[in-house]
Amino acid sequence: MRVKRYIVDTMPDAMAKIRTELGANAVILSTKDLKVGGFLGMFGKKKIEVIAASEGEEDVPATAKPQPRPTRPPAAPVARQAVPEAYRKSSQALNSAAASSTDETAPPAAAPPRREAAERQPAGAPLAEPPSSPPPNPSPLSADIREAEEQTAASRWDEAIRQARREIADPPSSPPLTGAQPMHSKEERLLEELREMKSWIGQLARQQHENRELPEPLPELKQKLADQEISPELIDKWIDAAYQEWIDSGKTAAPDSLALKVREAAADFLADRVGEGIRDETKIVYIAGPTGVGKTTTIAKLAADQIFRAQKKVGFITADTYRISAIEQLRTYSSILNVPLEVVQSPGDVQRAMQRLSYCDLILMDTAGRNYLNEIHVAELHSLLSPHEKSETYLVLSLTSKTQDMKKITEHFSRYGLDKVIFTKLDETESVGPMYNLLEEYPLRVSYIANGQNVPDDLLSANQDLLLNLILGDRPS
Repeated sequence: MRVKRYIVDTMPDAMAKIRTELGANAVILSTKDLKVGGFLGMFGKKKIEVIAASEGEEDVPATAKPQPRPTRPPAAPVARQAVPEAYRKSSQALNSAAASSTDETAPPAAAPPRREAAERQPAGAPLAEPPSSPPPNPSPLSADIREAEEQTAASRWDEAIRQARREIADPPSSPPLTGAQPMHSKEERLLEELREMKSWIGQLARQQHENRELPEPLPELKQKLADQEISPELIDKWIDAAYQEWIDSGKTAAPDSLALKVREAAADFLADRVGEGIRDETKIVYIAGPTGVGKTTTIAKLAADQIFRAQKKVGFITADTYRISAIEQLRTYSSILNVPLEVVQSPGDVQRAMQRLSYCDLILMDTAGRNYLNEIHVAELHSLLSPHEKSETYLVLSLTSKTQDMKKITEHFSRYGLDKVIFTKLDETESVGPMYNLLEEYPLRVSYIANGQNVPDDLLSANQDLLLNLILGDRPS
C-alpha cells in the first residue's frame, strides 16, 4: 500500500493529485484544516492536509515506484470501489480546474517536526519539503490559540468528510436481476423522510386545531364527541364545518346555528352508512359474528320482527354445532315462535336443509361463533354460505368489543363482500364512538342496533336520527 500526504488549497486539487499519483482507486484516509504562516497564530492562510493511500500497483502510473507496506494501519478505511465515482462527482460539483503551485509544500506553521513525520510515514513515502527559512518559535499562548482554531476548522471539515464517506460507503447500486430494489436505497430513505414530514405536519395542524379559540357551543360538543371515543379526525371534520361557518359570518353566528351545523355534518357522514334492514324480496339471511356477541338472540329478534310485522313464514338453520347451548337456545326460540329448525354441519347439509325449508318466506341461518380474528375461520364460514341472488349476510358486532378487534374482524369479512352490520349490547356501554370509527374506515351500513335481551322488543332499526341522537342527543330507552 502506498500512503502519501498532500497540503493543498482545495479538495479538488487534492483529488486531481491523488488520481494522478496514486491512481483512480486511491482512498482518502484523513483530512484536516491547517493554518499556514501569520503572526502569533493569526492572519494565517488556510490549507488542507490530505492523507491518501492506494492498494496494489494496477492503478498506479508507470512512473511511480511500488511502495512498501506502512508500519501502521490506516484509520477509517472506506469502500475502495466507491471512491472513484465520489471523486468524479465532487470534482464536477466544485471547480476542478483550480490548481496550486504550493500543493506539495507544507507551510512551516502546519508541518509537524520532521522526526515525527518520518515516524508516521512509511519508508519511501514522500515527505513535505522543508521551508526555506525556519519559522519563529511560537509562544505557548499562540500555540493554544492556533490549536483551538485548527480544532474548530477541523471539526467543521470532518463533518463534511463524514457525510462524503457515508455517500461513498453507500453508493447507488444497480438493481438485482430479480427486479427487487435495495432495502436501504436513497429512494426509500427519501420516502421515509417524507412520511416523517407528513406526520410532523399533521401533528402541527392538530396542535393548531387544539389551540384555536372555538365559539360556544363547539367546545362542549367537541368534548361530548371525544367522550364517546369518536376519532379526533372525525371530530375535527364535524367541528370544522361549524367553525368555518362562524368565520364566514364574521364571528357572529348564533350558538344554535353552530350546533345545528355540527349535526348536519354528522348527518352527511351517515347519509350512505345506514342500511334498510332485511329487504322484502330476500329469501335467505346469513348471520355471522364472533363468539359472545349475541347472534342467536339477534336471530330470534329478527324472526319475531318478520313474523309479526311483515307476516312472513320464517325458518331457522343453525350451523353452530360447537356449542350445544346455542342449538338448545335456538330450539327454545323455535318452539316459542313456532318456527321450524334445521341443524347442519357441512355445505351439503345446508343445501338439503334449504330444500326442506323451501316453503318458508324467509330462512335465517345462525353460523358458528368462532375466533374471526383468524382469517382461516372466516374462510371456513364462507364455504357454508351458499350463493343466492336473494340472500343477505349480516355481521354482528358488540359495542363492548375493542375497536382494533372490530376492525380486524371487519377487514377479514369485507373481503367476501359483506357490507351490512348489526351492533349489539348498546345497553352495556357508555361509548358508541367505535361504531362511527368503523363506519368511517370500512364501507359498512348499519341495519340494526340491539339494546337489550328482550325478544322481540330490544331491536332497533337503524336510521339517521337514531345514530345522531346516540352521540349528540338523548339515547333511546
